[in-house]
Amino acid sequence: LPACRDSKLFIKDLHFDEVPVRIYLPRVPSASKRRGVIFFHGGCGIFGSIRSHERICRYIARKSDSVVVSVGYHLSPEHKYPAQTLDCLTATVHFLKTAENYGVDSDRIILCGDSVGGTFTASVCQELVNRRDIPKIRAQVLIYPFLQALNFNLPSHQKNAFVGFLSREHTVRFILKYLKKDCSMKEAILAGSHVPEKMNLKYRKWIYPDLIPEIFKQGYKPPLPTSFLPQVHKETKELFETRFSPLLAEDTVVCHLPDTCIITCEHDVLRDDGLLYKKRLEDNNVKVTWYHMEEGFH
Repeated sequence: LPACRDSKLFIKDLHFDEVPVRIYLPRVPSASKRRGVIFFHGGCGIFGSIRSHERICRYIARKSDSVVVSVGYHLSPEHKYPAQTLDCLTATVHFLKTAENYGVDSDRIILCGDSVGGTFTASVCQELVNRRDIPKIRAQVLIYPFLQALNFNLPSHQKNAFVGFLSREHTVRFILKYLKKDCSMKEAILAGSHVPEKMNLKYRKWIYPDLIPEIFKQGYKPPLPTSFLPQVHKETKELFETRFSPLLAEDTVVCHLPDTCIITCEHDVLRDDGLLYKKRLEDNNVKVTWYHMEEGFH
């Protein structure tokens, strides 16, 4: 759908290296170059669009006097993973290289996304850590992001297992649909049978209930032991890629990430993903601003 007219913004539909984008530019002239915001919408990589998130992008552009680029990455299942992350990466690199054409200071560009858009934000920031040919991302904003697919039995998964819109079960079903996998593996993944013990031991330093602040662990019960299923692990290896689970990135990458804002919601199965990433970033001396919405939900 075409953009609606806005009295305060110029709105253009463009393509950044074949990736559809919608750019929102404040109409009022600026004495200096503006900030830039690249926005990745949520929707499990299956739903959502530039149009579905137009209101929030307009709001950001108007309230912050920034140029906002909303990325219309191609959706699964028509476009197989990791096409979505690669589209976001392509659009980001293009804008970093051409920001001045839109009156934007290339040293003041942030990435922002909600839900899986937060996944893409974290992933793109990690992938750009070692790039020297383009400006650095100034900051990243992760709005209730999905960041790991190893453990679906963290306190927030238990507490919010049956919360409407995004239940624990729906989360894993959407993941399998996004990756075009057999949904019959859902129960095994929920139980943790897709993760070998060696991998669990390796990553428990980053993904473990004891790392969650006590205030968020009320009523938590450790899950019963489960048997490892090698076939399920083999079929779902994408779950362990840092592109899919950014929380698994090594410290050598995490320590170079930009300033970060993380927003979590109390009534959200993904709450603890944000809390664990916050701890990882802080442990690696990355500046983090954290907002927790006590009455918020995914």
